[in-house]
Amino acid sequence: MSQCSKEYILAVNDTMNVLIGKWKIPIIAVLLLGKKRFNEIEKAIPKINPRMLSKELRDLENNGIVKRSVYNTVPVTVEYELTASGYSFRKVIGIMLEWGMEHRNGFINKDN
Repeated sequence: MSQCSKEYILAVNDTMNVLIGKWKIPIIAVLLLGKKRFNEIEKAIPKINPRMLSKELRDLENNGIVKRSVYNTVPVTVEYELTASGYSFRKVIGIMLEWGMEHRNGFINKDN
């Protein structure tokens, strides 16, 4: 019987700790399309409330996935964008999208 290395398990746990939650992956998916202001992200993700979006953006920023830029304009402009680490997550999103479409077409829609 083979065992997973500790580094393998730690890497999977690190990934899950950064991404756990209902909204983080949709936020990353929106930001894969480029820089966005808070209201643009909020409008792009149905049913997210401003408090939760703010919390999730802060978590993603603290984990090095999202960069927040504040511009000295009137009124102040704040933009969010993915860091290099966050942008590299596009591969994972692509695979998740592919799996989700197959699952939806093969399993979920089959029951309806």
